[in-house]
Order: sequence, then C-alpha cells, then structure tokens
Amino acid sequence: MSWLNQLYETYEANLDRVGEIEKTRGNKSYTLLPISHTTQNAHIEVTVTEDGEFHSAIVLDKVNTLIPTTESSASRSGTKVAPYPLHDKLSYVAGDFVKYGGKIKKDEPFASYIEQLEDWATSPYGHPKVKSIFKYLQKKQLIKDLVAANIIFLDEQNQLIGKWNKKYEALHGEKPAVFSAITGGQESAFVRFNVYSPAKHLTDVWNDKEVYDSFISYYNNLVGEKDICFVTGTWQASTERHANKIRHAADKAKLISANDTSGFTFRGRFKESMEAASISYDVSQKAHNALKWLIIRQGYMIDERVFLVWGNDQLQTVMPIDDTYSIHPTAAVVKESKTNTLDHFANEVAKAFAGYKNDLSTTSNVTILILDSATTGRLGVLYYRNMNKELYLQRLEHWHSTCVWEHRYRKNDDGKFVKFFGAPATKDIAFAAYGTRASEKIVKDLISRMLPCIVDNRKIPTDIVNSVFYRASNPVAMEKWEWEKTLSIACALINKREGMDVGLDRELDDRDYLFGRLLALADVLERRALDQDETRATNAIRYMNAFSKHPARTWKTLQESIQPYQARLGKRANYLASLIDEVGSKLTMEDFNDKPLSGKYLLGFYSQRRELYQKKTVENNSEENENDDIR
Repeated sequence: MSWLNQLYETYEANLDRVGEIEKTRGNKSYTLLPISHTTQNAHIEVTVTEDGEFHSAIVLDKVNTLIPTTESSASRSGTKVAPYPLHDKLSYVAGDFVKYGGKIKKDEPFASYIEQLEDWATSPYGHPKVKSIFKYLQKKQLIKDLVAANIIFLDEQNQLIGKWNKKYEALHGEKPAVFSAITGGQESAFVRFNVYSPAKHLTDVWNDKEVYDSFISYYNNLVGEKDICFVTGTWQASTERHANKIRHAADKAKLISANDTSGFTFRGRFKESMEAASISYDVSQKAHNALKWLIIRQGYMIDERVFLVWGNDQLQTVMPIDDTYSIHPTAAVVKESKTNTLDHFANEVAKAFAGYKNDLSTTSNVTILILDSATTGRLGVLYYRNMNKELYLQRLEHWHSTCVWEHRYRKNDDGKFVKFFGAPATKDIAFAAYGTRASEKIVKDLISRMLPCIVDNRKIPTDIVNSVFYRASNPVAMEKWEWEKTLSIACALINKREGMDVGLDRELDDRDYLFGRLLALADVLERRALDQDETRATNAIRYMNAFSKHPARTWKTLQESIQPYQARLGKRANYLASLIDEVGSKLTMEDFNDKPLSGKYLLGFYSQRRELYQKKTVENNSEENENDDIR
C-alpha cells in the first residue's frame, strides 16, 4: 500500500477534524485543511456588511488564514495571473488599484479575480457571505475605503506608498502598522474578508465550514477530466497540479510534478505525464493536506528534512528516534540493585512496550516517512515503511533492550540530571559521533542512516560505531561532561553487538575487557589521591587515546606514573593495588601486546570504574551511619 494511499486513508479517518483549529506546543495554530483550501499569512482584515457595504478594517500581524484555492492559484508564481477565489493580495481584490498608482505588468488581476468570484457567488453553490463580499468588491472602492480607515496610506500625489520612508512622517506621523506587518510595499498586503451582521453573530468566514463546503461543491464541477486514479483504482476527476507548502508555508517543493516537457522526466516511456501517474484531484488534495497536518502536529524536522511516524488507528505513536527515557521513564530509571543484568532490563522494557500493544486490532498499522528536497522545487521520499504496529513495537522493544547502557546526561522535569538505562536518541548518537558542533546536515543524514537499524533491525554502520569509539577514546579533546556522554553512548553502540551487562564481569578473561579494567583502576587510584578541588585529568585519561592503540607500551608508562599516588594514599591504596595485580595476572603473555584494543575495552573501563564509585559511595554511607551511632 503506497504512502499516498496511507495519507488518503488518514484524512478519511479524521474528517471530523477538518477545519478544527488546533495548537502546537509553541501555541501555533493549525488545522486539517479541507480540500481545495490552503493557508496564507493575512496582513489586513476587511469586514463588510451583509448588504455589501464597507464596515471596518484592521491590520493583522501575519495571521495564518485558511483560504479557498484553485489548482492554478495554489501553484502561481512570478507575474502569473491566477487569483485565489476569495481572499487575496491587494493588487487582486482592489478594483481601484490602478487608479491609486498600482503597477501591473500583465493582464488586469482584478478582472480575473472578480469574474471568478462572481461565478462562485452566482452559482447554485453560492454562499450568502460570499455574495456580500462580491457585492462590495464589484464597487471598486476598496483602496479608497482603506485609506479613509487609516489602514493604507498615499503619498502627496495620492498614489500608494511603496516602502515606508522617513520623509512620509511629515504627512502621516509615525510609521503606520501596515508597514510593519508586510515586508514589501503596500501592494503586496494580503487581504482577508469577513461579514458583519448587527442582528446576529456570524462565524468568521475563514472558520465557517458552510463556506468551505460551498466552494468545494462549486469547484468540484470545474476540475479536469475523469481518469483512473493510480492510488485508489477508482474513476475520478484527475489533476496534473499537486500541492506545495508541504513542510511549511514558504515551502515551494512538490512531491509530485511533471512539468518538464522538454527534458526526460517522463518522455521516452510515456507520451503524456498522466500516463506516468494519474492521480485524482480528490486523493491528491486529501493526501497532501493530511501530510501537512501530520508534519505540523507530530513531525520532527531538522534542516528541512522531515521524520514522520503515525498510526492509522492512533495518530500519535512511539518515535523510533527517541531514547528509552523519553519513551518510558519508569522503565529506564530502575533501582540500582537491579540494573546490573541485561535480562532484567529487557523485562522492564517489555513491560513498558506491552502497554502500547494493548487494544491493537489485527489491521493496526504504522507508517514511517522521511522527506527532504535536493532543490527548491522537488521533494523526495527518502524512506518509507508501512508495517503492522505490533511488529513495529517489537522492533523498537528489541532496539531498546539491546542497544543498552547506563547514561547520566538527561534531565528530568525538575531540571536535575537523572541516571537512566537504555538506548540513546539518534540525535545524541550523531553528536557523539561528530561532536556537538556537527552541522544539521550531518545530523539529519546520520538519523536517516540509523532509522533502518531500529525499524528494520539492520546492523549499525561500522563507520558510525568507529567514529563514536575513537572520540570516546580521546577524552582530552572535549569537556568532561561531553566525554562522559560520548563514553556511555559508545558503550551502548558497542554493547549492541556484545550483549554484555553494565555490571562488572569479574570472570571475563577477554584481553580488551581486562585492559579496560586496568585503565579504570589507574584512573580511580590517581583520582582518589588528588585533592577534592583538583579538576585536572588523570594520567589514565590523558593517555587513553595512546592506550587504545598501544596498550602494553602505554600501561608501562601509566604504572610508573601512578606509583607516587600509591605512596601518597598509603594503606588506602592497598585494595586498588591488589585489584590491579589481580586483573593484570589474568592477562596471558600472548595477550599482553600492543595490538590495538577493540570497543570492548570501553565496556571494561566503564563497568570497572562504575563498580569502584558505587563501592566508595557505600563506604561513605556506612561511615556516616557509624558517626550517627556515636553521636
């Protein structure tokens, strides 16, 4: 089933939300657009009476407004004359535009606009509000009324002022609001219309579903010839013009387009573009409107690349690019005594995802879509999957149960750092691989490459794992917090392959793991010998990069460097010294060489250091309890 069909079905399943104004987290308004409608930023609102007389006007601060549109007006650009059916720019809706100095390069836009509006207003589908607006605009006095209402302004020759200049202050005083609302001249101001009645309350024209239906019914009789729709397989009116403004209001890129009749877009295989892809107007409108709605509602966008996941039975679903803490904090934050085993954590994750699997129907599907554009005019589908939702959740459960380590870089709702277990977010993996200054282009490409690893259970690309591994092995190149974060993410990616527990494995005799433990012991021993306010890196940390490449040679240097700290600690160094001897004795003569270490040494380093810090915390707590007993 194609992504277009999925979007079409999503629209059909949410018809009750069409035209319903919703708010994003940033308090931005949006709606599921009716077919044959789009949105525009309005600068001026003109209200007329039911009798077609001017009532009032106000300046708006670029208010996003739902407006009816035709196929041609939806894709107009440059000097092309293609009026919107009702709300439009001043140069289209003002019959006295030329009289007040308006410059028009081609045909009279108002003539095309008023003819189209009259056809709608006088048709069997005409709405009373539309008729009132038409009755007023045909008088050709909009600019005259707006000037009288101090909405737009003229110069000394009674011509429209272009861009505001201080020389006009003597004539009009301070800079009028309309010049702050628009970026160009007054002729580019977009006007929306409303109708006022002294006898009753009327719904705003741009929120009136009866007006929506009026234009939809009118325009359905004007669209192209019928043909087989490649999406639904039904016989419907087809279209060659498909929607833009998919990602945002300024987006000119289209997903479906075949306007290159001189190149090789479709020629050589087909005579006409419709033979390559015939899509009905109804399906195209509904699918694109559903896509726009979903992107604003729940899409994740980085550098114009859209990552979108939705379900057909429940729109909001688990995002594959999130970390375990974002998806289910209670499963990620578990008791310290139970975090040493991977099996226990996998059970916690399974319980968390079981909640998402409840009440799933046999036809419950989830769709994953990645969109991006290489040029300003073409938008492409980089990744598409439609799969059973239960299978999708199983794949996510597997990812969050296997790409696991302990992380300490997330903050809770109170702004405090919290320790959690699980998989890192794909964006954090990107920063771990390429640094916090990585460009959005690099980040979005890595997220796109990681998505199949999560959803399709593919192997993590080797270059990504190696990049994180090399950065984690070079702590002196970054700040401490960044290195700690990079280290835990590196351990998670490496552990995806190794399947080891976060807790220390004292029985494991793996060469790389043992070398990692030795490095951690040297680090902790020196750190304990330093003063509490000493923040410099230990020798183990400073030599970590060299140690990963030449472990045997570097260990000799490290062991010599920690001897003064052993002497400073005295008896307090006996436990760590005995551990160094114990771990070192497990290395055979054949293994004690300068062969570069694999990522497993990071697991040994992290687990050994974690074990020592936990033991130190327990000892400190015991001492505090003893002192309390003495008191």
